[in-house]
Amino acid sequence: MKTLYLLRHAKSSWSFDELSDQERPLNERGREDAPHMGQALAKRHIKPDVIVSSSAVRALTTAALVAREINYPHEKIVVEPAIYPADADELLAIIHALPDTAASALLVGHNPTFTNAANLLSPTSFNELPTAALVCLRFQCEHWEEVSKTNAEFYFYDHPQRKHE
Repeated sequence: MKTLYLLRHAKSSWSFDELSDQERPLNERGREDAPHMGQALAKRHIKPDVIVSSSAVRALTTAALVAREINYPHEKIVVEPAIYPADADELLAIIHALPDTAASALLVGHNPTFTNAANLLSPTSFNELPTAALVCLRFQCEHWEEVSKTNAEFYFYDHPQRKHE
């Protein structure tokens, strides 16, 4: 069995016109929400075998803040620049290339790709994933290259707004 966590990056700042899209940092809400999502994982006793993040600052910061909450070593976060421009099919190719030694993987990236990938793989459909939203899917397979909607099971969905409701 393989377990996939798709995490959209936390809320980013638009306050710095001089920065490129890839360089945009998290805003205050994002810096609060990312650790909350890490805490939500910790409460479920979840520590993925591998964390793979987009190279964009907001995604990598989200990954680092989540990793800290689940005691995942920051230096072991894999930066995958191809996540940033990927569409859902390209993200699926990244998932298919994950090492089979990892039974679970947390990917951190962007919309609309992460919503589209969740809908491509999950038996449950999703509207647009809000920032810092997390989708967890389990797959009845031995190899990441076999991950598909046909062997998928929806496990859970969470997002920080639920923490404030």
